[in-house]
Amino acid sequence: MIDLALLRDEPELVRRSQIARGNAPETVDAALEADRSRRSALSAFEELRAEQNAFGKTVAKAPKDEKAALVAQAKQLADRVKQAQQAAGAAAEAAASALDRIENVIIDGVPAGGEADFVELRRVGDVPAFDFEPRDHLELGELLGAIDMERGAKVSGARFYFLKGIGARLEIALMNLALDKALQNGFTPMIVPTLVRPEIMQGTGFLGEHADEVYHLDKDDLYLVGTSEVPLAGYHKDEILDLGDGALRYAGWSTCYRSEAGSHGKDTRGIIRVHQFNKLEMFVYTTPGEAEAEHDRLVALQEEMLTALGLAYRVIDVAAGDLGSSAARKFDIEAWVPTQGAFRELTSTSNCTTYQARRLDVRYRPASDAAGETVKTTNVATLNGTLATTRWIVALLETHQQADGSVTVPEVLRPYLGGIDVLRPLGWTPPADEGEA
Repeated sequence: MIDLALLRDEPELVRRSQIARGNAPETVDAALEADRSRRSALSAFEELRAEQNAFGKTVAKAPKDEKAALVAQAKQLADRVKQAQQAAGAAAEAAASALDRIENVIIDGVPAGGEADFVELRRVGDVPAFDFEPRDHLELGELLGAIDMERGAKVSGARFYFLKGIGARLEIALMNLALDKALQNGFTPMIVPTLVRPEIMQGTGFLGEHADEVYHLDKDDLYLVGTSEVPLAGYHKDEILDLGDGALRYAGWSTCYRSEAGSHGKDTRGIIRVHQFNKLEMFVYTTPGEAEAEHDRLVALQEEMLTALGLAYRVIDVAAGDLGSSAARKFDIEAWVPTQGAFRELTSTSNCTTYQARRLDVRYRPASDAAGETVKTTNVATLNGTLATTRWIVALLETHQQADGSVTVPEVLRPYLGGIDVLRPLGWTPPADEGEA
């Protein structure tokens, strides 16, 4: 849920955020009323319970000849306490439901609107130009013996694939490059669970309007994660963190699963939109005051990766209606895909402020104030961002392709591929004047 103090003290701010996201502003009024009802019902219950406790002492001290009547009164009071407790519980559930419809309050400056209303912040790199008809990533992948969609569909169905040979090596190289980048910048590497409990998925905000995109195992009541953001957000659930030495930064390596509900007919060719992929995800716990600066640092790391890989890209400020419930601001980086003549998303980086931490009860204790008094604990801020994922192969193959179907390996990746500088099509032989390769 959002900060209740913010909702009560600045409802207009919350209302503007809901409107910018495309949500009904009446959700704010409903949440305020539900919160008032919850507090009123809880107060009534607590007053009755206090009365019951005091009356119990009266009964215990009463003369024997008065106890029978007092016990009857105590029973009636107990029934009223039980009813008040049930009413308080129902009011609490209603309030939780109403508050759950209030998404994280956006940061000032986030563009209003939906998916198409993003603001482009900058473009970096030169869009590749070819003096031949470029092949798409799937055709290149098949020539290289790197991608097998046909057998992926045979084994698992549509939107599954095999990466094999140099394709498998290329993904592992990308992930290891990203892992080294993370290590150089103070991230702790993590191999995370990919099945999580409902309260963890709910706490991160993934069981809202997009719940149909998440795979659920009914038998075990566990969810398959679509990003290691989820288990990393739950890693410190119900804990008080020590941020005295700075932010806690994790880099989670995991397989990710997404049902791609609602994407029928979109990106059905190749590995742009698939049900299973690998990803290295940055996740940060920091103080609310440092969150926006940390957000910029995460984007900078992503840009360093894409620049080193020789990809042309743009950075966009995602519109409020396309943020998802948890993010207060999100920057996407989209790389140029030549055969589509368009920029396609490779990374997302979100500042979730205290929204996830509030739901998962992750807190920290600020430093003592000027008078030396201990300060109460408060919720941390959480951020997440992609540092490498399977989809990057699409832009890499298409951007660095050559006329014969070979692909130049960016220099930064060559040490992770045993020094290979060019990926060659299967059966390739060098021209006679070049000798043996």
